[in-house]
Amino acid sequence: MAHILNIETATKNCSVSIAKNGKILAIKELNNGNYSHAEVLHPFIVEVLKEANIKTTAIDAVAVSKGPGSYTGLRIGVSAAKGLCFAFNKPLISIDTLNSLAHSISVDNGTIIPMLDARRMEVYAAVYDNNYQQKREIKAEIIDENSFSDFLNTDKVYFLGDGAAKCKEIITHKNAVFIEDKFPSAKEMAMLSYNKYKKNDIEDVAYFEPFYLKDFIVIPEKKKKPTF
Repeated sequence: MAHILNIETATKNCSVSIAKNGKILAIKELNNGNYSHAEVLHPFIVEVLKEANIKTTAIDAVAVSKGPGSYTGLRIGVSAAKGLCFAFNKPLISIDTLNSLAHSISVDNGTIIPMLDARRMEVYAAVYDNNYQQKREIKAEIIDENSFSDFLNTDKVYFLGDGAAKCKEIITHKNAVFIEDKFPSAKEMAMLSYNKYKKNDIEDVAYFEPFYLKDFIVIPEKKKKPTF
């Protein structure tokens, strides 16, 4: 029996669940269009544990969404997860954000392409078959009318995530299906983290870092001209 705390903060959806053997016991989520993770993450952790009547010391592992995604969101989630693992001597499990997002839908045939908004016309995307087997590595890519044509010319392609909306007007292939109301969630993490726990597929807590995919670049503010 395994109780695993799942933390998802890679996008604007701040999501926390506690699961027993992959089945959700309690979940809290907030997706209000803002990055509120710093304010709500720790209260959500307290609330799901209280709802499931489980003490922090009684959980068996902590799972965290590892990215790609928001730099700040990932830092907040990973810092919280590592802090819990250090404090209570629990193993850390990392879950690929796009893989978790892909599991939010089920299709009989075709290709699943989860994508996260990376600003402008760029997305973070991966490609999976209908059994969630990865067909192409994760990339940061700029979308144009020819994007994913190899897959679109073969079968239905299901685009999902907050990166899908910006692609709808550009990718107009007849096989393209857009699902815009899906976000990475601690709900899908539950079974994924349990499967990793059973295989003892864990991270080194001291050295684990999120998968940013791209370097974080700070754009300096323009200096204001002095007024006299």
